[in-house]
Amino acid sequence: MHKRVLFLIAVAIGFTAPALWAQQRRALEVYFVDVEGGQSTLFVSPSGQSLLVDTGWPGVRYADRIVGVAKLAGVRQIDYLVITHYHGDHAGGVVDLAARIPIRNFVDHGPNVEEGRGTPQNYAAYLKTSEKGHRIVARPGDKLPIQGLDVQVVSAAAQTIDKPLPGAGAANPSCTDFVPKTAAQDPMSGNENKQSVAIVISVGKFRIADFGDLMWSKEHDLACPNNLIGTIDFYVVTHHGEDISNLPMLVHAMRPRAALMDNGANKGAAVATFETLKSSPGFEDLWQLHRGVEAGDHNAPEKFIANLGVGGTIETGVPDEGTVNYIQLTARPDGSFTVKNSRNGFHKDYPPIR
Repeated sequence: MHKRVLFLIAVAIGFTAPALWAQQRRALEVYFVDVEGGQSTLFVSPSGQSLLVDTGWPGVRYADRIVGVAKLAGVRQIDYLVITHYHGDHAGGVVDLAARIPIRNFVDHGPNVEEGRGTPQNYAAYLKTSEKGHRIVARPGDKLPIQGLDVQVVSAAAQTIDKPLPGAGAANPSCTDFVPKTAAQDPMSGNENKQSVAIVISVGKFRIADFGDLMWSKEHDLACPNNLIGTIDFYVVTHHGEDISNLPMLVHAMRPRAALMDNGANKGAAVATFETLKSSPGFEDLWQLHRGVEAGDHNAPEKFIANLGVGGTIETGVPDEGTVNYIQLTARPDGSFTVKNSRNGFHKDYPPIR
């Protein structure tokens, strides 16, 4: 090849590579850890600070998975642990995790409000563990001081923000179609799901929403009569894909391009939620931590699913005791992002559009 051509190629690479490297250094890395139907999501900011949302079930099995992913991400401590609420699939693993990796700041919604499902015991264990660090009781409108990220609390302790986030606030005409759930499905009080700490995280133009297990009526307060959240790029599907959450008028108003469902083989993944996502304007892809046994053909294509089950089958719903796979998201300030499945290496790039 002619020397001048080689020179020009070298110059082009010299100009392009630093720009790409700079984008990567400023990226937000998100790891969706498989805790078998619970939630544990690790965010690593461009500054290297870490935010973990929930710890999954109790037991070393799940704590070791979280720590393994943290090591993979270069994380040696959890700077901020957000416990969305005190159900065992979200807060049960606090004690085991804290025994394996330092946790500096503990963020929660305040006192437990539920007497069933072991939540008083989970709350007591959480309080004792949080004494090892600094505890923060989150309120709607608060921000977590994580360098390089904008982390907004939009709901906590059954209260939601009353003013729109920047760029949000448009009237939501679909609110006229709202149908409340029954009192049994969406109780007015005494339910920890409704207390969930819900957050919206931004890095540059990229936005991701994680609402824990927030319930239908509280989602309504974020969506109606005005959309207080605005548009997002990526949606952590609420409540493992249950259909007593994932209010269509909120999901559709946020217009996510892609989403992750942290369901289990036999937990969450309601057919109605799949339909809500697929009908959302501009929605491209759903990624799943597990293939939902009862969801059948509503599941995403297999290349988008991290864990298929024992021996490649999922009929029993028994988790695979071998390799445990995760989903990784890399988000950049220009609004572009990449999602990768650790099981098969499949990834998809989403270019910036906003």
